[in-house]
Amino acid sequence: MTTMLHLIRHAQASFGAADYDNLSELGHRQSVALGRSLLQQGVDPGAIFIGSQKRHRQTWEGIAEGMGLSRTPTVLPGLNEFDFHGLLDARYKGRDDRPDTLNSDRRTHFRALRDTVLEWQRGEIDGPPEAFADFLARVRAARAAIAGNGSAVALAVSSGGAIGMTVADVVSAPADQMITLQLQVKNCAVARILLTSNAPYLHGFNETPHITAENADEMLTYS
Repeated sequence: MTTMLHLIRHAQASFGAADYDNLSELGHRQSVALGRSLLQQGVDPGAIFIGSQKRHRQTWEGIAEGMGLSRTPTVLPGLNEFDFHGLLDARYKGRDDRPDTLNSDRRTHFRALRDTVLEWQRGEIDGPPEAFADFLARVRAARAAIAGNGSAVALAVSSGGAIGMTVADVVSAPADQMITLQLQVKNCAVARILLTSNAPYLHGFNETPHITAENADEMLTYS
């Protein structure tokens, strides 16, 4: 059966906080706004999937509120983000060039993350929390599980890295495009992927139906 997957990045999390894995106050409002927009678009998911991270569940709860749904999602750990804090720690272990603002300044953090992911993909980081090949395998397994759910429309909440990897994989882009795509994905952005028995097809990327010219200054965020 063919499934139209609406693959959604979580709403704004808590960058720089002791526990990043919680939505900010704005993030909660973003997720509700996206739910209302999906409802207006006529999106009617027969199956719902989330990763096992708190920000995924909180985002789904906001979307569900906005859509007027009361549904229990299926948890797929393959939708989880890679451990970027652990990966950065592995890269800088034993080095004296770790930036002091690595986890507090967005520009510094994401520049370092880009270089770190590329090294990770090339196998140049010792002792990463997860091998890149394992990350790719679980992302693919999550997509296969969604494709096999039997619903014409599915909705999934994930994270930027897993979404970037999924999109790169679907369009057969080189692995190094994952981080390029990841750093473009907006909070609560939607990628639409048609999952067929023959192949997946990308129908949309980084769509933000809940953002307008009037609210963009507030609602458009990336982390």
